[in-house]
Amino acid sequence: MNDLMQSLPEAAQAYLDGRRLDEVECIVSDLPGIARGKAVPASKFAKQDYFHLPDSIFFQTITGDWGEAAGEEGFIERDMILRPDMSTATAAPWTGDWTLQVIHDAFDRKEAPIPYAPRNVLKRVVDLYHKQGWDPVVAPEMEFYLVAKNTDPAQTIQPMMGRSGRPAAARQAYSMTAVDEFGPVIDDIYDFAEAQGFEIDGITQEGGAGQLEINLRHGDPVKLADEVFYFKRLIREAALRHDCFATFMAKPIAEEPGSAMHIHHSVIDMETGTNLFSGPQGGETDAFFHFIGGLQNYLPAATAILAPYVNSYRRYVRDHAAPINLAWGRDNRTTGIRIPLSGPEARRVENRLAGMDCNPYLGIAASLACGYLGLMEEKRAGPSFKGDAYEDEAELPRVMGEALDLFEEAEALHQVLHPDFARVYSIIKRTEYEEFLQVISPWEREHLLLNV
Repeated sequence: MNDLMQSLPEAAQAYLDGRRLDEVECIVSDLPGIARGKAVPASKFAKQDYFHLPDSIFFQTITGDWGEAAGEEGFIERDMILRPDMSTATAAPWTGDWTLQVIHDAFDRKEAPIPYAPRNVLKRVVDLYHKQGWDPVVAPEMEFYLVAKNTDPAQTIQPMMGRSGRPAAARQAYSMTAVDEFGPVIDDIYDFAEAQGFEIDGITQEGGAGQLEINLRHGDPVKLADEVFYFKRLIREAALRHDCFATFMAKPIAEEPGSAMHIHHSVIDMETGTNLFSGPQGGETDAFFHFIGGLQNYLPAATAILAPYVNSYRRYVRDHAAPINLAWGRDNRTTGIRIPLSGPEARRVENRLAGMDCNPYLGIAASLACGYLGLMEEKRAGPSFKGDAYEDEAELPRVMGEALDLFEEAEALHQVLHPDFARVYSIIKRTEYEEFLQVISPWEREHLLLNV
């Protein structure tokens, strides 16, 4: 047990200082981004190098059904080997005892990474960058809603009651008063994040009723994806303490803006330590334009990953703080690809397409994959867009089926992410889409029942 304690990151050691560790949650992200795994006594965890879970956890749809994704040998549910990454060990401060969470990596019996495990997909893409002498850096932004408890799916989602006793107000972007309405929840988010050793760059009120945004500091893509994975859980737990729900749906309330996971990218030359997007005199480099070109060329095919559910496509609406095309512009939030104001060292490219409902490992992997293909193929971006991009043509898929068609045709993207991942992902998402098409909506009953 002493060896275990000494291997923990500093924040986890501080959390347990003077206390007895009771339990360890051994977890892995499935395709939707849900934590799967098992909880074991700390004494047992200290003695085990790995544990087993069936690979079928990656063949489940969001509804819990199964996609026919096992492959040529059929659905036999092989055990995977799950090995802990102790650098991810962190507190679970909402539990009743002293518990840690540890993210595990998934391997087959030959010790090869499971290709459709989301964390492995992202590691694969990062490794491709490293082989070129490049170090990708990302900074995700997380938007979400705090809403009233919704226990009946037939009922529309309502804003939560704020501290004032009134429902959360919309159209109050960046209002500190609006942030204060959720003070107790935000206090717990900060406390949980501190216990877990996470650094929040800031929390702001967004445009929707009860919509907040958390920004994270830039860093290693896998580490940041781990943090988003953890953050979604801790935010939900903080909300439940205050009799409300936190939701990461892309479009939970029809009249309100959707929730995005904007991803900022830069690439560092590993030999010189300089930003690949900036030249010696501070100007924009060919690599900068090639990266943007890769996003423009491949993001339509990657949309099925960045917008993984039928609800995701309700977010792409003109004039509702979400992109409708792949225009790029400097300091222009109407474009799908934005270049924020910055000096040469911090020059970066922001992908505004990803929804907060995407799996953070897969969303970051897909976005980096598009940029990587641009760098490798050296396809230069078109001219920057000036003005309101909502006045330009829509270019993004409008429904899940169309997005899957584009994804399934994108062989170059499959090779970067891994062909087996692309196969499994496509089958699972087709299964979900077909399940959705069996549901008759209130709109259909209202307007078609007696009128057609």
